[in-house]
Amino acid sequence: MKIKTLILYLFFISTIACSSSILANDEPVKPIAPVKEINLGQVELGKKLFFDPRLSRSGFISCNSCHNLSMGGTDNLKTSIGHKWQQGPINSPTVLNSSLNIAQFWDGRAADLKEQAGGPIANPGEMASTHTLALDVLQSIPAYVREFKQVFGTTEINIEYVTEAIAEFEKTLVTPNSRFDQWLLGDENAITSTELAGYSLFKNIGCIACHNGESLGGNSFQKMGLVSPYVTTNKAEGLFGVTGKDMDRFKFKVPTLRNIELTYPYFHDGEAATLTEAVSIMGKLQLGQNFTQENNAKIVAFLKTLTGDQPSFIIPLLPASVDKTPKPTPFD
Repeated sequence: MKIKTLILYLFFISTIACSSSILANDEPVKPIAPVKEINLGQVELGKKLFFDPRLSRSGFISCNSCHNLSMGGTDNLKTSIGHKWQQGPINSPTVLNSSLNIAQFWDGRAADLKEQAGGPIANPGEMASTHTLALDVLQSIPAYVREFKQVFGTTEINIEYVTEAIAEFEKTLVTPNSRFDQWLLGDENAITSTELAGYSLFKNIGCIACHNGESLGGNSFQKMGLVSPYVTTNKAEGLFGVTGKDMDRFKFKVPTLRNIELTYPYFHDGEAATLTEAVSIMGKLQLGQNFTQENNAKIVAFLKTLTGDQPSFIIPLLPASVDKTPKPTPFD
């Protein structure tokens, strides 16, 4: 009798352990996986290009200016600052985990990271250069010519190689090992009871319908203002600007919630200054919910568990310009 009881007890314990180990498979959110297959040569070259302000007309703005890797991959401004202090038209989305997105930019006009990387260089409101000028700068610098030869097998630098290298570097900017991921993988002590209650609310009230998967977003386009219209002075019209279809007006790519506590302010117009404000607005506009202060705080507590390990590396030393390198024109 005692042996039978012991066997039943051991079976019960093993069942609990098994359930804990497959917890991630039972949830609509999946842990962020560390990056696996990358081209190391392209990554190192792309890292330099990501930080190199000489790709801009002014010689002052780099990819990292708007996607600052010390600030959650954003600039923490409502809208970014472009060439000659121009105000950008839209909030800068985080570059962290951007390789998991269904498309790039709020309106999805770039299919992937490679296509996205070329846009800001030639945008007159951003880096305000041209692909031709940016390539002339790179081609004039012997150290870059040598590195492109090592990585791509040719001394002829073109925009395809430039954007491919930047995209390959950006693929490494994933943020695994958040406390919530640790919980998903079976560590029940990784988050508090309040944070877990916030996650339950997040699922039960419907946030999970759009914010799911590895990135808790980034995998669909949804209308901003499902229950009631979102009032803003921002002129962006989302996916409509790409498709021209009226049904896509004010549909934006659902932003990732990974590292969300670092990527304020929120929404495409940057009008929500805090997570508390953003949760309240989204509850009303998208779900028809008026959250109590307590429930709002629980959801915010959960969202703060989504901050993962931030990219960490030595800032690249950029190769020096030479006499024939085209000079920047920051004030023209």
